[in-house]
Amino acid sequence: MKALVVYDSLHGNTEKIAKAIGDAISGEAEVLRVGAVNSSELKPCDLLIVGSPTHGGRPTSAIQDFIKKIPESTVNGINVAAFDTRLSKRWVKIFGFAAKKIADILEKKGGNLVLPPEGFIVKGTEGPLEEGELERAAKWSKLVVKEKK
Repeated sequence: MKALVVYDSLHGNTEKIAKAIGDAISGEAEVLRVGAVNSSELKPCDLLIVGSPTHGGRPTSAIQDFIKKIPESTVNGINVAAFDTRLSKRWVKIFGFAAKKIADILEKKGGNLVLPPEGFIVKGTEGPLEEGELERAAKWSKLVVKEKK
């Protein structure tokens, strides 16, 4: 199975989660920062996972640009999943989270959303990750692979 994990990271937390996700996927999994990927030239893959930190309830502008520019023909019919890093504070929920917005766009382009979007918790704006989140990311990744259509 070929998997591509595309992420953006501002303080390194989302990058750590993306790498934990990629490392847990058996087969050919490539983990790339969003700036290293041209959305109009995505290589064929069986699974596309996209992740971003949540800022103001949205993904970073780099991830937003990336997913908006992915041609529908590239995503149509492939398995997709989305994740984010987020604070756990209640007031943050008012704005929503990045993963849901990423998943919605990927689904609108014809992607098969394998599991609901997932959020991984950071202790503060700059982190660090809550204890156990890297392990949880690896377990989530295995569920994504297991549930793919």
